[in-house]
Amino acid sequence: MDVDRFIAENRPTWDRLDYLALRPRALSGEEIRELAVLYQRTAGHLAYAQANFRDPEVIAALTRRVVGAYAVLYGARRRTWRTVWRFFSETFPLVFWQMRWYLLVSALALFVPALAAGAWIDHSHSALNATMPAAVREAYVNHDFSSYYSSEPSAAFASQVYFNNVEVSMEAFAGGILFGLGTLAALFFNGLNLGVAGGLFYAVHRPGEFWGLVTPHGLLELTSVTMAGAAGLRIGWALVRPGDYPRSVALRQAGPEAITLVIATILTLAVAGSIEGFVTGSGLPTALRVGTGALVEVVFLLWVILFGRAARRRSLHRGR
Repeated sequence: MDVDRFIAENRPTWDRLDYLALRPRALSGEEIRELAVLYQRTAGHLAYAQANFRDPEVIAALTRRVVGAYAVLYGARRRTWRTVWRFFSETFPLVFWQMRWYLLVSALALFVPALAAGAWIDHSHSALNATMPAAVREAYVNHDFSSYYSSEPSAAFASQVYFNNVEVSMEAFAGGILFGLGTLAALFFNGLNLGVAGGLFYAVHRPGEFWGLVTPHGLLELTSVTMAGAAGLRIGWALVRPGDYPRSVALRQAGPEAITLVIATILTLAVAGSIEGFVTGSGLPTALRVGTGALVEVVFLLWVILFGRAARRRSLHRGR
């Protein structure tokens, strides 16, 4: 699609966003919700324009609209807390529940290669020897893997791993624009790396050390990567099978759900990074470290499933 058609198809959305953003104090509750939807949709348009067009005027205009709408949505303290609460209690859990099949596919693309690689290395001497030289493997298992988590002060390390994980997750999400193939590739290789690390520990009969270091932060971290992958797959599937709509329209419809998952991913990675920085590499007993990660993961899953199902029922009821 060329830039002129892109502008023509989406201008009504942008004009409506401008109209609402210029009268923030007069907005009703329904108009605030509409503004939030249009903001997410226009943010998706901005991402699409940045990826497909080299038109600085279009990108600048969309950036101005997105920034302006953001300021309206999050500028007032009371409205901010109401919007934040709605995001956590309804918007994100509903999207999580509605996209559970994308999440399942994303999880399979991540964990199947991990399990396959780990099992192969554990049961095959040739696979084990192919990973790295014996001296390097020994140093990795005996020292390098565990020392990584205490290589820097907790706050600095938490910040570092957070940005690294955000980068990995954004790669998984951005790969969706390649009809989902980039997302699947990113998930596959990240799963492969996890499986290789686990396989090296299993091969020397020390799986407890591996899980003791990975579980505290890894449960929520891998869940976050899975969510980013699901967002990328949602974009990819809209391009592969747009249905009765042009691909541009299907992509626009998929954008709000995908962006909601990406926003949630950034937030959950912050929690996972904090655990990795302050708990995983700490001197706490292994049971306490693992228990902390397991508790956070269980609370997260209960929250999104229970709130998501409830939000789904409410949306169906409102649609009758």
